[in-house]
Amino acid sequence: MSDEKQKNQAPKRDETQDASFETRAELKKSDAVELEVVEVRQGAFGVHGTGDTTGFGGLQRPVVMPGASIPPYGGWFDEVAERLAGGEGLADAIEKVVVHRGEITFFIRRELLAQAARHLRDDAALRFELLSGVSGVHFPGDTGRELHAVYHLLSMTHNRRIRLEVTCPEGDARIPSIVGTYPTADWHERETWDMFGIVFDDHPHLTRILMPDDWPGHPQRKDYPLGGIDVEFKGGFIPAPDSRRSYS
Repeated sequence: MSDEKQKNQAPKRDETQDASFETRAELKKSDAVELEVVEVRQGAFGVHGTGDTTGFGGLQRPVVMPGASIPPYGGWFDEVAERLAGGEGLADAIEKVVVHRGEITFFIRRELLAQAARHLRDDAALRFELLSGVSGVHFPGDTGRELHAVYHLLSMTHNRRIRLEVTCPEGDARIPSIVGTYPTADWHERETWDMFGIVFDDHPHLTRILMPDDWPGHPQRKDYPLGGIDVEFKGGFIPAPDSRRSYS
């Protein structure tokens, strides 16, 4: 392929998904009201007490998330936000909207998630037909909303992508399943349950997908013990993370 042809096919850095707003410069800017500090991590790897042998145990790093954005959000973001909030029974479904790095995230109240998902799929002006994934996130310092479930939706009809985010506390780690609306959520929800311990109510078969059925705990939670075994290396042994000496 010639250099000229490769140059013509290379994507432009300022292009957007919306044909009516072809460059980022044409979109209206939406600034966050404030940043949210969800927790402060200590040490080089977030290890407390034992296990940190780096000598950087005194480091402190805040985990900062972008705060709520103020409408108008720009381009088709406003249309999607209005159609979602205008759905039947969904006037209070959106807790906040975050526009960050050219992407939009809707924080949805967990009790209205299933209803919001159906509306996003079925509304002709929205048509988010595909759920491409469900992810879990654990913020131990985000009191009352320590566990987050993140849903990535794609509208093939309108060529648009959005993100839904739902939170729940560790003491009541339950979120409605959306397998009835998006069958692709089946194994994604199972993996999120397996790794993070979020129970998806009304899931058809919520079982572990990666760990054995009798495995204790959920390995991707931040408070899960590091564990491990001693490893032989050139005639010596490297101790497991939980038993290493701490210099902090």
